[in-house]
Order: sequence, then structure tokens, then C-alpha cells
Amino acid sequence: MNLLVRNVRIENQQGTSDIRIVDGRFAEIDTHLDPNPGEAVVDHGGRLALPPFIESHVHLDSALTAGEPRYNESGTLFEGIEIWSERKRTLTVEDVKDRVRRAVRQQARFGIQYVRSHVDVTDPELTALRALLELREELADSVTLQLVAFPQEGIESFPDGRQLMRRAAEMGVDAIGAIPHFEFTREYSVSSLDFAVELAQEFGLLVDVHCDEIDDEDSRGLETLATRAYEAGIGERVTASHTTAMHSYNNAYFIRLLRLLKLSGINFVSNPLVNTHLQGRTDTYPKRRGVTRVKELTEAGLNVSFGQDDIVDPWNPLGTGNLRDVVLNGLYVTQMMGHAEILDSYRFVTHNAARTLHLDGYGIEVGNPANFIVLDAPSWYEALSFGSQVVASYRAGREIVRAQPASFEVLF
Repeated sequence: MNLLVRNVRIENQQGTSDIRIVDGRFAEIDTHLDPNPGEAVVDHGGRLALPPFIESHVHLDSALTAGEPRYNESGTLFEGIEIWSERKRTLTVEDVKDRVRRAVRQQARFGIQYVRSHVDVTDPELTALRALLELREELADSVTLQLVAFPQEGIESFPDGRQLMRRAAEMGVDAIGAIPHFEFTREYSVSSLDFAVELAQEFGLLVDVHCDEIDDEDSRGLETLATRAYEAGIGERVTASHTTAMHSYNNAYFIRLLRLLKLSGINFVSNPLVNTHLQGRTDTYPKRRGVTRVKELTEAGLNVSFGQDDIVDPWNPLGTGNLRDVVLNGLYVTQMMGHAEILDSYRFVTHNAARTLHLDGYGIEVGNPANFIVLDAPSWYEALSFGSQVVASYRAGREIVRAQPASFEVLF
């Protein structure tokens, strides 16, 4: 079915536009388009249209497991890893698929059509990975799942860690991960990053590393990752997630590091909700926010996107998957509250995230697949400030989510 979408405000444009969709792609975009015979027409009354939201960092395999077998009472990253280590021993393919389906439908409700999920492969049976690979195919018409082989308990520090990572690559993951700050030694940290980059190049995969997710100012996995990416010329295919130790780096070191980061051209993902929750746990006062230097990286021209990270699991007892909450928190905690910064902040979960995921054909442009969302607000500023809902989500011109605009009456 061909479709004419009328009266939408595309991204930060002042006026409204009409969008014609033919055979699942954007065919025409103009201030006014007349309907063609037999063409369906929908009028969105001046509401905001954006490319679909992109979740660039989440752990779907652990979603909706909070309290199983117990809650993380310390609120630390490391207790979360201990709890998950126990929980994953009981995983079944059916268990994982059931929870992930529920989480993905929740994400879809909030306008998310692309999801990069890290999947723990420090499991000899690779149960979660097998489940996510099946779901990647089952859900492909509505949601794009991009899977990262994530060694939660280390590559060099976990029995047969290298072999498990290779098996994951052979099974068809999209990206290779690492966790250098969790390895036993600095030597293991460097070795794990060397292995991850080499494995990704061997299989033609992307790289996304949980890098320096710790308050330790001496955690320096990032310089190794950026150097390997620079030397191999693959920076646009490499992502450093978290990098929370950067919050604690002294400025002299950060300035030197920034030169390398710009040379490398790697991507960054910050998870402001969960990073703020997990980091600074050993501090008394003052307490560190523990979020990477988003403002400085952005101003230096590096690509930064935001992610939810965890949804009701051992690392985050809350979380709906709504990226609006992530952006709002991220702006506050990074002190990016200038008017222009607020207006452009949707890019952290759209265009910037598309670069992180290395996507082609993304955006509301003629010729691209007709994937977009409509929010119940005339601008991103209002949508962000008032929590406006997604009233429609279109995938290849097909409506996959529909909601009635919010209606209420204040009785005073």
C-alpha cells in the first residue's frame, strides 16, 4: 500500500511537510503534495516526525530478571555480575526469548526500531546467543536486532574465553565485544583487546567494547582500543561503550588522549541512567557522577550516542526502555542544557546512534526505507520536556505501532 503522510514537522524544521511513500520507501517530501488515486492518506496535524529511535546499547538477554535469584543491594557493577553469573546457569532458549519479546515490544512502543544488544557469551552452552539469533530473524520485519558477542566475565580471564568468542563469531553475531577492565591483569586487558579487534577483522564484524566501566582513573583500556582502531583504519566500525573512567581522568591526560581519539575516529556510547546509578559507589563525598565526558567528546567532533543499558535486571532494578528518559537524564547529568544542545539532543538516539550501528539508508530522505516515528508534540523541545508519547511508528511505510494522543482534563 502506498501512503501519503500529511502535515508533519520533520526534525527541527519550522514548517510542515508532506511525505509520499511508495513501495516502502520515501518517494517525495515537500511542503504540499496532492493525493494520488488509490493512495491512503493520514494527517498528523503538525506533529513531530523523526527517524526511528535507536537503542545503541542494551543487554536484552538479562532483561526482566531483577530479583532472580536476588536483588543487587549494593548497587555496584560487580555485585550485578555475580548475580547474573548465577542466573545465567538456569537460562533456557524459551526463557530468554519470552523475556526479550516482552522487552522489544516495550521498546517498540517508545519508537525504537533498531537495537544493539550485547549478549553474554561466557556460557559454554551459548544459550542466550542461540535465543537472540533466532529472534533476530523472527523480528526482522519490525525491529532490527544487532548482536554483540559480549564476554561478561572476560576473554582471557574466563575458561575457554577465546574459543567461545570465536564460536559466537562463527554463529553469526554482528559485532565483537570485550571487557578489559574486568580482566585479571593489565596484560590480559591489552591481550583481550588485541584478540577482539583481530577476530572482528577476520570475520568482517563491528567492534563494541565495554571499555573502562569503572571509577578507577588508572583504567586505560580506551587508549589501547583507540590505537588498535587507528592503526587498522577501522575507527568508524569501532565503539567504546561506557568509558566511565574518563570521568576521573586528570585533564592533562585527557587532553593528550583526545588527540588519539580524534585520530582514531571511534564511536562512543554513554548510558547516563545506569552509569549514574552504578558509578561512584565507593565514594563518600563528593560523589562522582561517573558519566563519560559527553560534552567534550561531542565538541571535539567525535560521535556519541546514548543507550538504556539495562531494563529491570541485576544492574538496574528499574527502566522501561524509553530513550526519552535516557536523553533527559543525560542532558542534566552532563550539564548540556543550552537551548541548542537541547534542540539537537534527539540526535543521541537517532543519527548519532545510526553512525554507531554503522547503518545505511537511515533518515527521512527520498530513496531511503520509509522508517519513521511521529510524536504527539510540535517539536523535540516539547516532546522531551513533557514526555510526549509516540503516536505512530512506521516501518517500510507499514504502521507497526499506533497510539491515541494523550487526553486529560484538569478539574480545578
